[in-house]
Amino acid sequence: MEYSVAVCDDEEADRRLISGMVASWAEKTGNRARISEFPSSESFLFEYGEKKDFDILLLDIEMGGMDGVTMAKTLRRENDTVQIIFITGYSDYISEGYEVAALHYLMKPVREGKLFSVLDRAAERLAKNERVLTLELGGETVRMPLSAIRYAEVYGNYVTVHALSDYTVKMTLGKLEEQLDERFYRVGRSAIVNLTLIARVTKTEIKLRDGAAIPLPRGAYEGVNRAIINMG
Repeated sequence: MEYSVAVCDDEEADRRLISGMVASWAEKTGNRARISEFPSSESFLFEYGEKKDFDILLLDIEMGGMDGVTMAKTLRRENDTVQIIFITGYSDYISEGYEVAALHYLMKPVREGKLFSVLDRAAERLAKNERVLTLELGGETVRMPLSAIRYAEVYGNYVTVHALSDYTVKMTLGKLEEQLDERFYRVGRSAIVNLTLIARVTKTEIKLRDGAAIPLPRGAYEGVNRAIINMG
């Protein structure tokens, strides 16, 4: 596998050390790692704005300017897939990691064996975590885990995918359906819904847990309920 890894630390020596360990881990495990180094949260977010394909983020907490926890919260608003590994010299911040679903905390000085173990876990989570939907939007690539997709609806030649944000792309609903899995159900010609997020189904609409309502075509009620039961 190839992983895009970001190392964000305002200390150059620490960045180089961590990057070297990541390269050694990749070689040892037969993976490939594209490693990018960033001296600040701001520089990472600038790069991320152009290239949203990072898989693993090794992030120092104590940095000048925006600290690592604040940056991770900013990142999580639109990305659920990147594996965040905090690096810190203090244990005071551990509780804040729960807010951004951090994979692990590594205490400085980082030991190679411990880092290798955490990277193994990150790779396992990325492998089984789930498939990711990739959308090309006007020169920008957006990746989202399938579980983040609530529903999708079609308007003419365009499909809007409702996830953490709404994304509209020129494609057919059938083409989108091919990239999804058994959690998703095609509701007539106009929508696809994530079955795991349904709160209730009436004769006229599907109601999701977040309050969204998807109109149900005549005769589609039984099919939706059967799909929910079959999903188990």
